[in-house]
Amino acid sequence: MKILQWLTSGLKTNQSLLNAGLLLLRVFSGIAMAFAHGINKIPPSAGFIESIGKLGFPFPVFFAWSAGVSEFFGGILLALGLFTRPNAFFLTVTMFVAFFIRHAGDPFAQKEKAFLFLILFLFFLIAGSSRPSLDEVIRSKWLRG
Repeated sequence: MKILQWLTSGLKTNQSLLNAGLLLLRVFSGIAMAFAHGINKIPPSAGFIESIGKLGFPFPVFFAWSAGVSEFFGGILLALGLFTRPNAFFLTVTMFVAFFIRHAGDPFAQKEKAFLFLILFLFFLIAGSSRPSLDEVIRSKWLRG
């Protein structure tokens, strides 16, 4: 009976397990974004800046740097759980551009990674960080008195 309870349990029954799962999801998605995508854009290459310009962005150097900083530093901060919602916002915007503008004409199989990251970051924008996180340390130390 305990196995059936565990298999069918949800958010209400095991908060510690939920926090562990959210921690893994946050850390993995942040590290993956930072070191698989963002690190290659700091500093942005001439080709990346040119591709941003071809998308129609008015200041391609600024937007190339914005994407690189968002992906690399935002990914690291997301993994740490530091200012999770602001970082998730910028990462969501970056992945929105990647999915709906940069890869707009590509087949879904080619742009699904951007869509998956978009949904992950949108989740953290809505949910915030889990325990443990640096956001939780800040809340407990400075905001609760």
